[in-house]
Amino acid sequence: MRFGEHIRQLREKKNLLLRHLASDLDIDTAMMSKIERSERKAKRELIPQLAKLLNTSVTELQTLYMADQIIELIDDEENPQDILNAAEKEINQIKKQDS
Repeated sequence: MRFGEHIRQLREKKNLLLRHLASDLDIDTAMMSKIERSERKAKRELIPQLAKLLNTSVTELQTLYMADQIIELIDDEENPQDILNAAEKEINQIKKQDS
């Protein structure tokens, strides 16, 4: 699930209007709508505030937010799965070194 779609589902579950959430975040309604449709990226600084307003964890939102960033970065590549596998392998090596 994409970050924006998840935000919309959480907002609707709480029966919050788009304009109310946007106002609480101090952004305009059009921008919030674009974030929910994955047409614009939310500022990373909004994640803790979104988590609080939508009664969810910061970690959950950060995970989806970062996943969207990775998807955007590699989506047009010929071998996105190979890229992800190579990155995962490197992350695991780094973790071993840090242990």
